[in-house]
Amino acid sequence: MQPRRARPDDASAVAGVYVRSWQVAFAGLVPQHYLNAMDPHREELKWKARIEETRWPSSGVLVAETEAGIVGFAGFGPSQETPGVAEIGTLYAMPEVWGTGIGKQLMLATLTTLGQADYAQATLWVLEDNERARHFYEAAGWRADGAAVEDTTGGASLNKLRYRRPLG
Repeated sequence: MQPRRARPDDASAVAGVYVRSWQVAFAGLVPQHYLNAMDPHREELKWKARIEETRWPSSGVLVAETEAGIVGFAGFGPSQETPGVAEIGTLYAMPEVWGTGIGKQLMLATLTTLGQADYAQATLWVLEDNERARHFYEAAGWRADGAAVEDTTGGASLNKLRYRRPLG
């Protein structure tokens, strides 16, 4: 599996990964009514637009594809908060491939791409109670930098922590 740059015709598969991953990863964290209402068809247009708006390599979407199709993706771009810093806004994989190394390969490819875009640092946000994701990021060298925000996805009050790591 070699991560590759997403194409607009990947949007349907990316939307499917996004919804399925959310529904499993955030069960018990995000209100179930919100997760149940998620629909890949509604998400597809958003992902197609995001893929088309890519300014490679400073922003974009990478997909992880196996013989089963697209099983993961990462979306990244410049930080909205800190000039010159990249932000990984999304990194999701189908639950069926969790623990297989696909997420790690996708993360490494994303970090390499960000380094090629001359970013020196990257950030990402993670739900404080999402222990699985936090462990994954910490194992990849990410560390909480002290920033936190409240997220109200689905009407719940959720704490998000910002993680940061150097690139290169």
